[in-house]
Amino acid sequence: MEGAKIIAIAGLNGSGKTTFVNQMRKQLASDKVRYIAFCDTYGSITDKAYYLQQRWNQHDIDNEMPITGDVLERTYILTGNDSLERRQYQQHLYDLFQFHSLLDKYVISLSSGELRKFQIIKTLLAAPTTLILDNPFIGLDAETRQQLKKLFLTLSKERNLTIYLVVARVEDIPEYIDEIIWKTPETDFTSSPTHLSDEKRQAILSHAQSSDYSCSDEVVRMNDITIKYGEKTILSHINWTVRKGDCWALCGQNGSGKSTLLSLICADNPQAYACDISLFGRKRGSGESIWEIKRHIGYVSPEMHRSYHHNIPVIQVMASGLKDTVGLYTRTIEAEREKCRWWMRIFGIEHLETRPFLSLSSGEQRLVLVARAFVKDPQLLILDEPLHGLDNQKRALVKDIIETYSEKPNKTLIMVTHYEEDLPKCFTLKKQLIKQ
Repeated sequence: MEGAKIIAIAGLNGSGKTTFVNQMRKQLASDKVRYIAFCDTYGSITDKAYYLQQRWNQHDIDNEMPITGDVLERTYILTGNDSLERRQYQQHLYDLFQFHSLLDKYVISLSSGELRKFQIIKTLLAAPTTLILDNPFIGLDAETRQQLKKLFLTLSKERNLTIYLVVARVEDIPEYIDEIIWKTPETDFTSSPTHLSDEKRQAILSHAQSSDYSCSDEVVRMNDITIKYGEKTILSHINWTVRKGDCWALCGQNGSGKSTLLSLICADNPQAYACDISLFGRKRGSGESIWEIKRHIGYVSPEMHRSYHHNIPVIQVMASGLKDTVGLYTRTIEAEREKCRWWMRIFGIEHLETRPFLSLSSGEQRLVLVARAFVKDPQLLILDEPLHGLDNQKRALVKDIIETYSEKPNKTLIMVTHYEEDLPKCFTLKKQLIKQ
């Protein structure tokens, strides 16, 4: 390939971008070609099966997980002879990505955005000539997205590196791009968003509500919450009350503790039981089980996407939302399957019912997991980066569904996104976390 270029591969979800990339990798067939798919998975980084609560389980972290700096150092040693120039390049990458402060963190404890930086540095240490990045900007705060776009241009020039950026959002195509390979016609990719029909909107509003509701006006109360892992403070003296019917936007930079805070609510973090937290008017640790807590909550997050390695039909993925499990371990009855199909029709994914989950594109997987969060008609809906990897049309549709759902009686919502324009209008309250 002559000269360094930066090329975008753009298309709607399910348009064949990943298939095209796989074919291109076969054609290039070189150890100097590196590919990273940012589809919310740790892959082989942790050298063991990832499970949903693992990121917050201190025992697993302390005893089995590698440290970020150690992994990068091993990568450096394995990919070439030690020299002053290569050491300078290694430090240069840490400087470019502002990564020095993360070198002593466990890999499993990295946030989604920090993990992306780690994966890119690890790959660049192998000195590739061609770098293919699938959805590199998802999960990154606005400042980091702009930094990364500048970094790609810098690295391409400094290292004579050809970079392919696979994107599903118009906004993620840098202005300096040399070429765009369209997997969806440009007019379709940039066309007006697809909004929720009036018929589906009315269907959501009139959909029979679950009778399993807490009567408490306070859905979440946190009093002076501090979370530490070793010497590292993740959350410091957090006070927060979420009332029935509230719609909160949870904001903060990568690594500020947003997902950790939500893990306390969802009963995924063991430290929750040492904290002063009340859910649905009941103090945590007063005898309730994890399943009693989860029964009222619908949830989607990057951690859930990472942990969903079950190649089961989409209808079973949806049904697992009724059982609060990752994977489906009990039989479902037809009435439960019909609940799932109803929400699949709302999200426009009914055609995926029998498809194996892992055969879907990462954007289609995320859409299925978002729909899964609604199947219980939950009192509390927690949406941690729900629009990751979705194209413009799908994002507009999901925003409309969230907005409509918030209009139903007694519905409480918490949403995390690094794209302010992705917040539906109903999110009028904001909780800002500061990076420690």
